[in-house]
Amino acid sequence: MHASAPTSQLYLSQARATKSVEDCMTVYDKWAATYNDEVGDEAQSYVAPVLVAQAAIKYKSSKSAADSVILDAGCGTGLVGQALAIGGAKAIDGIDLSAPMLDVARDTGVYRNLAQADMTRPLDTQDETYDTVVCVGTFTLGHVGPDPALRELIRVTRKTGIVVATILEDIWVSGGFKAEVEKLKAEGVVRVVSEDLIDYVKGHGDKAVLLILERAHRA
Repeated sequence: MHASAPTSQLYLSQARATKSVEDCMTVYDKWAATYNDEVGDEAQSYVAPVLVAQAAIKYKSSKSAADSVILDAGCGTGLVGQALAIGGAKAIDGIDLSAPMLDVARDTGVYRNLAQADMTRPLDTQDETYDTVVCVGTFTLGHVGPDPALRELIRVTRKTGIVVATILEDIWVSGGFKAEVEKLKAEGVVRVVSEDLIDYVKGHGDKAVLLILERAHRA
């Protein structure tokens, strides 16, 4: 996500260039205090959080947004959670690698539970816990790859529940995400609802695949 502030450009470049989970966490730990001011402002046109929240509510499971239990995977400072809450969501849990980011998310008051988690590893969450899982800004350069993350997000989703995620266009194919989705589809684990290309940061040229997966009945 690009922003006009020089510090955000610097932090973003550093985050996308990291080669380890520890290095990525260090960048976001430093960025947490100013992140919302730099990339969350409407003027920065970081539209992905709102677009994902809208899609999650539109393509929800059989439950309404207010009745759904939602996981915000890679929640950061809580931009997606706030958009979900505006849309009527009540039970939102969040996980993120960065403890300082989680502290900012906690201050929003929209999350039921927040926990530190490394999405490059299996999640410490029971199967079929959530009706909806959202993930924005995590599947990008230098962050989290498709395996095991996509399968894990499906695992913690209830049958006929949905996963709504953004995947930066630059790594959709080269990063193995498209292949992993095809694999999950071939195994009968998911139904692909959408692979639409959307603005990630409006006006800056960044595009992302808006991926919507429904967990299959027999998964």
